[in-house]
Amino acid sequence: MARDSLAELHTEPFAAEREWTVEEIPVLTASVSVPRPVPASDRVSRRIHRYYQLQCRSYLRYCERWLLPQAEAACREALTSSAPLPCFRAELRYQVTYNQGGLWSLYTQSRETTVSGPALLTRRGDTWDLSGGYPVELSAFFPPRSGWKKKLLSLAAEAIQRQERSGVSRYREDWRRVLPRRFNAQNYYLTAEGLALFFPMYAIAPAAEGIPVFTFPRGTGTLLLPEDSEKETDQI
Repeated sequence: MARDSLAELHTEPFAAEREWTVEEIPVLTASVSVPRPVPASDRVSRRIHRYYQLQCRSYLRYCERWLLPQAEAACREALTSSAPLPCFRAELRYQVTYNQGGLWSLYTQSRETTVSGPALLTRRGDTWDLSGGYPVELSAFFPPRSGWKKKLLSLAAEAIQRQERSGVSRYREDWRRVLPRRFNAQNYYLTAEGLALFFPMYAIAPAAEGIPVFTFPRGTGTLLLPEDSEKETDQI
């Protein structure tokens, strides 16, 4: 396939499921859905395919090594006390958010449901340069020495203040102090509207707010994004 032919990437879901039992009692189920390029006939598609296959295997290993011992302990405790038997659940899903102009962007998100508390959400953003098959750093969307991190944090702070004033969302009382500390330049993805920057669950807001996301539209400061065109997404 010609190098310049990958202006966009076509994918389909690749799914995997696992179940773990204790004394034939299901204690943990895991389901994974990650993108699979079709056809994977060029080196860029094959590289992306290997990356998400590795993510799938790594997530299932994480479930077995970290969640399964907790699930087994909860099950045995329930058997001892004649309490309802718990079953932990873990899932990994993805959402393609941008697919045009030689850039392919998405996020993967896991959800862990255990015996107590809200489900734990964990998100990862990926943006790929389809001309070479490598991830794109957040700094690539800003001119050199433009102070992009400070600008993004300032815009996020303004968005938080607007949301709190309108009562749309609620954040931690100390969000001004923790906002720069919890900033991670890898926590972003592109959308048709602009650049989406997100923070981990619990980092700057209570669990009810999930994963806070701030979208900075085209024309925001020195943000350099491809020209607008029709948004194409796939999801599972």
